[in-house]
Amino acid sequence: MKTDIGVTRREFIKGAGAAVAGLALGSSAVSAAEETMSTDKPNILWICTDQQRYDTLSGLGNKYIRTPNIDRLMTEGVTFTHNFCQSPVCTPSRASFLTSRYPRTTRAHENGQCIPADEAPVTKMLADAGYDCGLAGKLHISACFKRVEKRINDGYREFHWSHDPSPRWGKDNEYTAWLESKGHKWSDVYKQPKGKWAYAGVPAELHQTKWCADRAIDFIKEDHKSPWLMSVNIYAPHHPFDPPKEYLDRYDPDKLPDPAYVKGELDNKPASHRENHDNVMGGFEKMTPRERREITAAYYAMIEQVDDNVGRMLKALEESGQRKNTIVIFMSDHGELLGDHGMYLKGSFVYDCSVRVPLIISWPGHFKSGVKSDALVELTDVAPTLLASAGMPIPNRMQGRPLNDLLTGKTDQHREHVFCESYGTKVNSTEPTWTVSMVRTKTHKIAVCHGTDQGELYDMQADPGEHVNLWNDPKHAALKAEMMKRCFDASIATMDPVPMRVAPW
Repeated sequence: MKTDIGVTRREFIKGAGAAVAGLALGSSAVSAAEETMSTDKPNILWICTDQQRYDTLSGLGNKYIRTPNIDRLMTEGVTFTHNFCQSPVCTPSRASFLTSRYPRTTRAHENGQCIPADEAPVTKMLADAGYDCGLAGKLHISACFKRVEKRINDGYREFHWSHDPSPRWGKDNEYTAWLESKGHKWSDVYKQPKGKWAYAGVPAELHQTKWCADRAIDFIKEDHKSPWLMSVNIYAPHHPFDPPKEYLDRYDPDKLPDPAYVKGELDNKPASHRENHDNVMGGFEKMTPRERREITAAYYAMIEQVDDNVGRMLKALEESGQRKNTIVIFMSDHGELLGDHGMYLKGSFVYDCSVRVPLIISWPGHFKSGVKSDALVELTDVAPTLLASAGMPIPNRMQGRPLNDLLTGKTDQHREHVFCESYGTKVNSTEPTWTVSMVRTKTHKIAVCHGTDQGELYDMQADPGEHVNLWNDPKHAALKAEMMKRCFDASIATMDPVPMRVAPW
């Protein structure tokens, strides 16, 4: 196995296939990216859904779903088909891509933790450089359970916060406050049938998805005196799966495929997988095939509603004459199991359906259009890409690597592997937990369950669905050792690059 860790920090940064590629990217270390920097700072429309897996766009081959507006965005930009988040749950992933630092480095590596105040989201850096920044919807880089999210200096001037559509935060949830201002009680429009995870929800005109898009459109239409960034953090298609009826009616569960599950495949996989299989959403085996497909139908319907609102935002950009000078990003924070492997929702699972997510980046006249890149990229790469595109230096604390050379067609390669981590401690509990590190190359994947002798090893060419775990197969002992070494190297390479060394001793 080729080891990617160089002898020096500069050599580590220079390698296109560095283990984490960009451990200490500074303004002097990214000459290739600097070549693509523009003197005119672009606007940024940053759309991030919640819990949307990579294979949910018709433009990427899903023949069951309808996403014409996102498909159109694909024709106007670069679509990364092998983009990976750095954690399969919300807070660590979001803190990671906003700061371009790995979950262990941000110290917000689990849901329920709060990002430390000394972390610097890219939105703050852009605001400090004169950007007008706004947000609508979810942020979730701090604890939100029974409490309003505590903000750090995040750079957002406009902050339309709505973690999810529930009323548990009272007037601090701007969406539910808006709902009441329109004469609707939350309890009247949000009615989850007992025991149902997929059902017809609130009407489209009252859904949080449309509310988020409305706030973004209002922001786009403002008379900005400076470049702007708008984060549109839609809660959909996160569970519970509650699309408007008019969207749900478009999907016939009997015409959708069953989840990708091979009976018995969990027998030699980590115990956490069987726990999910037996318990989450009542247990996979207790559902009928029809009920499983109903969940898929509702999930797809939520994404179709997202797509319609992406179209509305793009139309507002065009009508305001700002499309050509606006970078549009469409992505998600992490994926959804959706019954694959006999499991639902999320957790300490690093299957591609959990950690491989959409990423489309468009800037007409500056980035390539209609390109599908199969380069391995990470969500940590988004923030430095924005700084490079705005002509700003990339600070040493950032650990991602700008995608500008891929976006402009100067290269078609980026990394030799991607890294993901999941921490599973529980509040006030002594129960066993699952901490997992994952490395995925184009051809193989390993997931190491720390503190146990359990793990997963997959041949992604022979078994792209990740059904056959090779971890305990003696025929693959050499591959396992090679991939464990790669995982260990990647783990070490994610150590915090700051404070920088300033003297020989």
